[in-house]
Amino acid sequence: MKKYIMLLMILILFTGCNNKDNKQIVNVLNWSSYIPDEVIDDFEKEYNIKVNYGTYSSNEELLAKITSSKKGTYDVIFPSDYMVELMKSRGLIQKIDKYRLPNRLNLNKIFLNQPYDYNNEYSYPFLSTIVVIAVNKDNIKDNIRGYNDLLNKKYKNNIVLIEDQRIVIGMSLLANRYSMNETNEDSLTKAKEWLLELKNNIKAYDSDSPKTFFITEETDIGIMWNAEAEIAKQENPNIEIIDPIEGHAISTDNYCIVDGSKNIDNAYLFINYLLRNEVSKKIVEEYPYISPNNIIQESNIEPENIFKNGYYVKNIGEHITSYDRLWADIK
Repeated sequence: MKKYIMLLMILILFTGCNNKDNKQIVNVLNWSSYIPDEVIDDFEKEYNIKVNYGTYSSNEELLAKITSSKKGTYDVIFPSDYMVELMKSRGLIQKIDKYRLPNRLNLNKIFLNQPYDYNNEYSYPFLSTIVVIAVNKDNIKDNIRGYNDLLNKKYKNNIVLIEDQRIVIGMSLLANRYSMNETNEDSLTKAKEWLLELKNNIKAYDSDSPKTFFITEETDIGIMWNAEAEIAKQENPNIEIIDPIEGHAISTDNYCIVDGSKNIDNAYLFINYLLRNEVSKKIVEEYPYISPNNIIQESNIEPENIFKNGYYVKNIGEHITSYDRLWADIK
C-alpha cells in the first residue's frame, strides 16, 4: 500500500511539473515603447497566456534576431513595410489566415493592400507614422511650410533631425522635387549639396527621442516622426506640427507571424486582441502614432492625408552603396 501511495505521489508531482512547463505562452518581439504594460497585463489576465516580450530598435536588428535564432523562438513580430517585403521573400514570415482575425474588420481600408504586401497575405497594419516638421512658435514666428524653408541661415544650430539615412536623404530628394527613392547619381549629388547647405542649421541627429530637444528648449525646429512631435506638443501646446508641402515619408509597422511559430493559436489570439478598437485606442493614447483602426484619436494628422503626399522607403538594391557614401559625406 505504501509503495502504491509513493508511486501516486510521484505521478502527481511529475504531472504538476509538466503542467507548469506547458503553461500557455506567446513570444513577442516588438519595438520598445510601443505597447503599454496595461495592455499586455489585460491580455494575460483575459486569456491566461504569458506574453514573453522582447524588443528591438531597428528593422535590421529585428532581421538579425530572427535569422540568428532557432526556428520557433518567436511567434509575433512587428516589422515595418519594407522589412515585411524582405522577410516575405526570405520565407521568414508565414501567410496569415485572415478568418482567424475577425477584428481585422476594424481596420480602415486605406491602410490595407499596400505595395509591400498586396492583399495582406502576410501582414496587417499595427501603427503608422509620418515625418513632420515641428516648430516652437514661441520662438519661431516664420511661416514654415516645407523642408526648403529650413535652409534659412537664421536657424543656425537650431534643428534636430532624425538620424536615419534613408529618411534624411529621402527628405533632401523630395526638397529637390525628386522621388524619395531616387537612385540617379546626378539627383543624389543635388541632394547632397542641399544637405550640406542645411548642415549648419543642424544641432543634433536623434532618432531615439528628438522631442527631448524641444522639451528642454535646446532647439526650436525638428524633423521627426509625428508621434514624437505629438508628445512634445503635449508639453508645449505652442509647438506647431507641419506636414511638409514637398511630401513626407511614411512608415507602417505590421503584425506578422514568424515562420515556424510554436504557439500559433496564441499568436492569433494576441494579434486579434490588439486589433480591438478599444485596445488600439489605449495604445495611441499613450504612444500617439497613427492607428490604422477606425477610431477617433487626437492628432492633427488625418488618416486620409497619410498617403495623399506620402512615400514608403523602398528597396533600392545595390544603389544603397551610393546612399552610404552620401550619408558619410554629410555626417
